[in-house]
Amino acid sequence: MGGRTAQRRFRFIPREPTNAAQRPHTRGEQLLTIGLFILPGAVIYTVFLIMPIIQAGHYSLYDWNGLGPLVEFIGFGNYTRAFEHNIFQNAVVNSLIITALSLMIQLPLAIVLALMAGRKLPGRFLFRSIFFMPYIFSEIITAIIWSFVYNPGGGLLNTVLATIIPDYTPIGWLANRDVALLAIFFVITWKYFGLHMILYMAGLQSINSEIEEAARIDGASEFGVLRYITLPLLGPTIRLTIYLSVLGSLNQFVLIWILTTGGPANATQVMASYMYRFGIKSFNLGYGSAIAVIIFGISLLFSLGYQRAIMNRDYAGSV
Repeated sequence: MGGRTAQRRFRFIPREPTNAAQRPHTRGEQLLTIGLFILPGAVIYTVFLIMPIIQAGHYSLYDWNGLGPLVEFIGFGNYTRAFEHNIFQNAVVNSLIITALSLMIQLPLAIVLALMAGRKLPGRFLFRSIFFMPYIFSEIITAIIWSFVYNPGGGLLNTVLATIIPDYTPIGWLANRDVALLAIFFVITWKYFGLHMILYMAGLQSINSEIEEAARIDGASEFGVLRYITLPLLGPTIRLTIYLSVLGSLNQFVLIWILTTGGPANATQVMASYMYRFGIKSFNLGYGSAIAVIIFGISLLFSLGYQRAIMNRDYAGSV
């Protein structure tokens, strides 16, 4: 009885916090902590992204060679010169052609291969690795490889065609104005469609197979399942790959510059290679900055418009 009385008499009561470390943080302290964590990234982002954009816009208003002070202010003269230059107009058209071909050929091809490799295909793991491998290569290595493939004197492509086709005349694939841009687009597709294929395969794996099986049990054909079940559920991934493909096509530079430097006779010139050729390489950095601002403006307008009009449904959690 005495022990029970003692247990009832003595209880442990939580003590109130006695030092500053134990008291709740105020809202101001929480905001200060968040700011300290954000500050390093914000500084890097501002110094290496925001400031260069502002500087490029400032330089674009001058006729400047990049070596001396900014003294000759010409306003929007560089922009007027760009839009009136027929080579720049051709470069814009070529960029749009590559973008359109990517949307019409590269992405559908990636979807087909993803559907094949994502299902019960024998050897599908090897299949995935082979098609994704080109994406691992850097653009410089890819361009060097294909410069040998397209070489008119003993290149792999001409050698294979000469073996198959009697009396075949070797073609300078990158020296022919009629086929050079298509030849470059084939290289772009070879390198990048593996990335889109992997993204589609990841999207397919997130689709519940029971939904497709239920549609088949209800009498839907394989084409019907693909059209009304698989592709709609794959919609967020498709919209993402369209976004990446368009931005990548508009800013394509390395492959084109190494393979053709924009030739022959500016037939493969795109906006980024035009900027390098007529801006940086020609020591006309004011003009080159104007081209950079144009490319940035086009990319930004597409990015904001596409995300607001198309991808907003994905952010909201709907298909």
